Amino acid sequence: MKSIFRLSLVTLTLLAFFCSGALAAERLKLSTTTSTDNSGLLKALLPMFEQKHDCKVDIIAVGTGKALKLAAAGDVDVTMVHARSKEDKFVADGFGVNRRDVMYNDFVVIGPKNDPAGIKSANSVGEAFAKIAAAQAKFISRGDDSGTHSKEKHLWKAADVAPAGDWYVEAGRGMGDVITMANELQGYTLTDRGTFIAYQNKIELPVLFEGDKALFNPYGVIAVNPKLHPHVNYDLAMSFIAFLTSPEGQKAIADFRMNGQQLFFIYE
Repeated sequence: MKSIFRLSLVTLTLLAFFCSGALAAERLKLSTTTSTDNSGLLKALLPMFEQKHDCKVDIIAVGTGKALKLAAAGDVDVTMVHARSKEDKFVADGFGVNRRDVMYNDFVVIGPKNDPAGIKSANSVGEAFAKIAAAQAKFISRGDDSGTHSKEKHLWKAADVAPAGDWYVEAGRGMGDVITMANELQGYTLTDRGTFIAYQNKIELPVLFEGDKALFNPYGVIAVNPKLHPHVNYDLAMSFIAFLTSPEGQKAIADFRMNGQQLFFIYE
């Protein structure tokens, strides 16, 4: 009985040791746009970083607007988003420091194969959006203050259209959910190419418009300002930024493929 009791004590001690070691691992809180998560990129990148720095990254994947609000409140240590004007304001307002370019891809407009609004023949993305509005063809908007939503609003403005009516649906959801919704409703939507590629085999909607320089989609990473929020893990945030922009991190981003296609590109 005593030997069993001693064995139990040893087992409990070892369990306590290993559990305390797991709990002691550093944690990095990251707010990021849904596209980096929905595309599968983070699943490829984060294990490399976590192993390198013996840490765990906690992801909050939301729209860019919400991701920046979480960072401004000091609820995360670092943010990776894709809305340059909002990023610049975030830094200018003193919420973030050391912004760095990470990667880019582009936005595309997807929609029903029969293309009821005829956007394939458009000469610009502004014309494509004007055609969708004129036809009152179903359009699914992120409607969530994300980077994609910000780009969409800019494109409607460029097309001199104030979208409203039954044909215009504001989902208030992430990119993957909106692509799925557009597929179910056989409508158009604006999506980053990375998430589209990740969902391509799950939907029937093809890319109907692409290639306009207005559809360029850059991503940046920003550390939360430790002077404003002293509790943030600034050192680990800077290590994360260094990893993403290092030759190792950049190669991992450029090598990431889904359905045989490259989703994100690095700056040469």
